[in-house]
Amino acid sequence: MSKPAVPETFTPASAMVFAAGLGTRMRPITERTPKPMIAVGGKPLMDHTLDRFAESGVARAVVNVHYLPDQIEQHLKTRARPEIIVSDERETLLDQGGGIRKALPLLGEKPFFVANTDAFWIEGPTSNLRRLVRTWDPERMDVLLLLAGTATSVGVDWPGDFTMDGEGRLTRRREPEVAPFVYSGVGILKPQLFASETREVFRLAPFFFEAAEKGRLFGVRLEGLWLHVGTPEAIGEAERAIARSVL
Repeated sequence: MSKPAVPETFTPASAMVFAAGLGTRMRPITERTPKPMIAVGGKPLMDHTLDRFAESGVARAVVNVHYLPDQIEQHLKTRARPEIIVSDERETLLDQGGGIRKALPLLGEKPFFVANTDAFWIEGPTSNLRRLVRTWDPERMDVLLLLAGTATSVGVDWPGDFTMDGEGRLTRRREPEVAPFVYSGVGILKPQLFASETREVFRLAPFFFEAAEKGRLFGVRLEGLWLHVGTPEAIGEAERAIARSVL
């Protein structure tokens, strides 16, 4: 991949952290506990993500809430870094695209991170968020995603999401193929992607696919181990993987 067009010191100031989902695949646990608050590896799922952002110098995280929001808000008050701003979706669950559109005034006019809260990773030799930042090239990219290996990650129960060429450009998986990479739930996006959007509720994935069709969707392969915690069974898988990593 060519040399980044921005200084290596560039870091998005903001991150959009998705914590509003219903967590239906996590039932019955999520009947009382919102999915981002489920403890794995000794802390809530969402803290794994927020801690990574704090370590990487992200100043502000906008966290959307909808389901059992009071539990999430109370927990977020205990955090010192990054600064937390809650985007309230109590009345209507907006999906990820709609959640970003609502939060745009809080995220700012520059590229920002996005992150799911049902997955995290055991870091490799270097920070994966910093690797994303070093790779980000706004001249060539509208979206840059952190990708994990489909076959080598924990908790992956689908046939992958993307293929990647030698320059990091991504192509969407086609049925019935198995793709070598899964989207880790973390990426960098341009806010301009949503500038003309008028819908209130809409998905984020179609924006990725449109960027791919234009040749402007890129990826960085995660160094380390990615853990997707999407079901109750996956909690035990993740805990065992964490235990193995510290032996």
